[in-house]
Amino acid sequence: MKTVKASLGLLLMGLIMSLAPLASADGGKADPYGQIEQVTADLLGVISTYAGGYPANEQAYFTALSQLMQEHVDFKYIAAQVMGPSKAQATPQQRKLFESKFRSGLIETYGRGLIGYGDEKIVLINRAELKAGQRKVSVKQEIRSNGVVYPMEYSMALSKRTGKWKAINVIINGINMRNIFRSQFVNAAQKSGGDIDSVIAGWSTES
Repeated sequence: MKTVKASLGLLLMGLIMSLAPLASADGGKADPYGQIEQVTADLLGVISTYAGGYPANEQAYFTALSQLMQEHVDFKYIAAQVMGPSKAQATPQQRKLFESKFRSGLIETYGRGLIGYGDEKIVLINRAELKAGQRKVSVKQEIRSNGVVYPMEYSMALSKRTGKWKAINVIINGINMRNIFRSQFVNAAQKSGGDIDSVIAGWSTES
């Protein structure tokens, strides 16, 4: 994991482990350690199920990851932020299409890295009690791999509609991923003369 792209393969693992204590902290009804064990087990179960037949079963693997991650990531919010100024000009159909393509791109990019998950360790370093009414929080982790430490920080928001915590951004090794993707979209929009359909058609999270 010497580059940002290489480290992205661990994003889903870190995200899943960071979400568990937050999901229970506000309500106080669930054991956060049990939550970590259960949700992490779910992700590891997906990897274990599909690893043996990969890449022949790649699409089924991506579908399973997507179903799991949609519970924990606010893809709609992130995609809207990534679109930047173009969001105001985009039609509801264009916004929905980009959200779908953005989500599938992330799942596929990170999923390919996860399938080879090995001896990396992920440590939560800023566990704290949430204040009454707190709706946003930053969760900091360290990914430790082969003697190297990669800091990760998740921005989490509590949905008023669902009452669930979801990720709205992640900073990996000091690189703000939402800002990176936003710059990518804005630059593509400028080059295309504001042709949103063209930007969406050519979108790739691996650019």
